[in-house]
Amino acid sequence: MMISTDAAIARIALGVIDRTLPKRDWTHAAHFAAALWLYRHRPDLATPQGMRTLISRYNDATLTANTDSSGYHHTITCASMRAAAHYLERYAPDAPLHRVLTALMASRPGNPDWLLDHWHRDTLFSVAARRDWVEPDRQPLPF
Repeated sequence: MMISTDAAIARIALGVIDRTLPKRDWTHAAHFAAALWLYRHRPDLATPQGMRTLISRYNDATLTANTDSSGYHHTITCASMRAAAHYLERYAPDAPLHRVLTALMASRPGNPDWLLDHWHRDTLFSVAARRDWVEPDRQPLPF
């Protein structure tokens, strides 16, 4: 799914909030699109606890179990939110979000395996990292 308009970004974010976004549309890019929109339009939800609640409820609605091996992952979510905030801060407050998303997706975090630059696979996919924030054990995040 190409996300090339701010309307498409809003549709994704609102679909996560109201739990109507089809699961097939919840892609890597869609995660970042929602994060950018939330930071700009619903900063009250763009907190670690807000994201945990939002994504867990969305997962429940799409029949994705939130367990120690699937569903919501706190470390991945928090790291991704930090990446989204970093890119958003580089643009004017009224910059089109689809431009911010395009730049983010063209950068290292746009690659789904970007987190493995910072965490060993076993650490990142541990139960501890899924449940709570675990600091990078390879190299610090650049933001």
